[in-house]
Amino acid sequence: MHGKDPRRKSIGKALFFGVSIVAIFTVIGTIVALIFGPGIANFLSTHWIPNVLFFLVFMFFAAWFFGMFEINLPNWMITRSDQQVDKGGWGGPFFMAFTTVLVSFSCTGPIVGTVLVQSAGGQVLQPIISMLGFGLAFALPFTLFAVFPTWLNSMPKSGGWLNSVKVVLGFIELALGLKFLSIADQTYHWGILDREIYLAFWIVIFTLMGFYLLGKIRFKHDSEVTHIGVPRLLLAIVTFTFVIYLIPGMIGAPLKALAGYLPPETTHDFDIREVIRENAASYPSSAKPLESVCEKPKYADRLKLPHGLTGYFDYDQALACARAQNKPVFVDFTGHGCVNCREMEARVWSDPRVIKRLRENFVLVALYVDDKVIKLPENEWVTSIFDGKVKKTLGKKNQDFQITRFGQNTQPQYTLLDTNGELLIPTRSYNLDIDAFIEFLDQGLAEYSSRSAQIPFKF
Repeated sequence: MHGKDPRRKSIGKALFFGVSIVAIFTVIGTIVALIFGPGIANFLSTHWIPNVLFFLVFMFFAAWFFGMFEINLPNWMITRSDQQVDKGGWGGPFFMAFTTVLVSFSCTGPIVGTVLVQSAGGQVLQPIISMLGFGLAFALPFTLFAVFPTWLNSMPKSGGWLNSVKVVLGFIELALGLKFLSIADQTYHWGILDREIYLAFWIVIFTLMGFYLLGKIRFKHDSEVTHIGVPRLLLAIVTFTFVIYLIPGMIGAPLKALAGYLPPETTHDFDIREVIRENAASYPSSAKPLESVCEKPKYADRLKLPHGLTGYFDYDQALACARAQNKPVFVDFTGHGCVNCREMEARVWSDPRVIKRLRENFVLVALYVDDKVIKLPENEWVTSIFDGKVKKTLGKKNQDFQITRFGQNTQPQYTLLDTNGELLIPTRSYNLDIDAFIEFLDQGLAEYSSRSAQIPFKF
């Protein structure tokens, strides 16, 4: 029994060492959650200042991974933590874990920063969960090596392969960072990062990453690549396959798998599907879709509906048209920076059955809640009954309307209203089930038909 006690005790301390690493990262996530709570969610997710700042942070991390510079924590901090390791007891494993986190900062700093930036958009649980997951992944190998120290003998020594991992992560940082600049670009209508420009950047970035994996590009800390292994070759194949998948997007391919990460298709300068739709509309046809607008929509010079659909961007204008055409209103609470909205449009709205129903049986209105640029005339300002503030921009007015009328502030939110603005059926939010969305539309149409006792609609 006595011979087993030291081994059992060492395993216990090794496990405590791993738990301490997880706890340290989770505490970091908790601090971020407390600082960036839900109160500033809209500011962080849509305002140009945090988004441009996050973009620059990602570029900084990418340069860090590429080896442009190295940043290490002060030696005194690491030394003071290391001095606590030898004090014994349970404090030793904890400070060893703390020292491990500090020493690894030059490698983990960009990764941790990326995780926190992506998860700190006003969320409370997401930063904590993200850092808990990262801490578990980071602590697992250290814990296993502490429990089974002989495994270290079979580990490959750090060197060129580790730097290659950092460089690949640098390319990924470049690609992900563009998303934040894109959000600011869309929200403020700068027009500098339209869909094809964004795709061009991604095509170049991942092409260079593929050549790097094949050893055709080297950075200053890289070892010479005399041959490539199977894992590296497979990763290069995946990378070039991804590039080939992106290329048709330059002429308007929907790229549904990336819908939430790319600018909307309406920002594309040359969309071959739009050209086909416009040419088809110029010829008379019995199959030509019914006209769904009564007058020129306000703000149509800056806002668009997907898939060639026509509609409004002002609620009152849409309701007036619905009364004139005796149709229900389909209200889409959306946003320029709404990832889930783009996914719904690409994966659900694109279904021909959905498009047919939206085009023929509803008056559509897209209410952007995060637009920062479009100013309202003074006679359209509203004083919120929610916070008492005067809403002077289209985005703030739409956001206040969603909160006060429907008690929600998440996008997308889809509501079906009659010509009096009354709710037909319960609202619907993000859900990629196409059949369920069609059922939602059909139920709304059936309820509207029963209320108005008019001729049935086309299902």
